[in-house]
Amino acid sequence: MSLILPKHLYGVTADTGIFPIWTWRDFEQQFQVHFFPVDVEADAINALEGTSYHQGGRMVDNYLDNFQALVSDAGYMDPWTLVVKFHRGLRLGIQNQIATMPYGRLADTDPDAWYRAAWRIDQACLANEAFQSVSRSTPSALSKTVSA
Repeated sequence: MSLILPKHLYGVTADTGIFPIWTWRDFEQQFQVHFFPVDVEADAINALEGTSYHQGGRMVDNYLDNFQALVSDAGYMDPWTLVVKFHRGLRLGIQNQIATMPYGRLADTDPDAWYRAAWRIDQACLANEAFQSVSRSTPSALSKTVSA
């Protein structure tokens, strides 16, 4: 069985005749260098100050998972800040539905309530889209009876 090396390790081995990773510590160092950013907190803060974290075409579940990882990495803990950032990143239709709720307006300091509301609205939209696609694709019994 032959050992297959990544190109950068193969080059080091071919040039020097020495395999660069012999200990667990060597492996950890190489892993950190190649797979972890230098400053996770700064990267998360920069993402949250931009628009790359916004929901876009993703489901709320996916947006929320990504959002919570970013705010954790950024060290954001203030409930008001979490609500503002979460609200700003939501798709416009979901933002509007939450903002125009006829009763039970969500507190600007309760991120969990915002997360639940956005998730419920997203699920309701998905269910409605499924209903509409089924009702468009199959003629109803009522229309068959009326036209007969």
